[in-house]
Amino acid sequence: MTAYRAPDFNERAALSRTAKLKSLALLRAKPAPSEAELAESKAAALKRETAQAARRAQRAAEKQAVCDARAQAAEIAASAAEEIVSAKSDAERKAERDARYAARKARK
Repeated sequence: MTAYRAPDFNERAALSRTAKLKSLALLRAKPAPSEAELAESKAAALKRETAQAARRAQRAAEKQAVCDARAQAAEIAASAAEEIVSAKSDAERKAERDARYAARKARK
């Protein structure tokens, strides 16, 4: 029994060349698609593209709705914060007025 001998560059190149020629022959033997098949594949591609466009539009509308809801929530939170601040300032003003009144009474 002989020992294994690794193929050299020329042998590998020849094997590669024959494999390429064989696959090219198989490709050439394949029949060309008919007009009906081409039209069917174009229609399927067009249908697929319109469905993708509809999904993209739906996602964009959903994102816009979420952004609008977030903006509205932010506005509500800001107005609530302003009301709290104004309520605090009213209480502070009342306390200052009461302090002035007490000081005036203390002077008399």
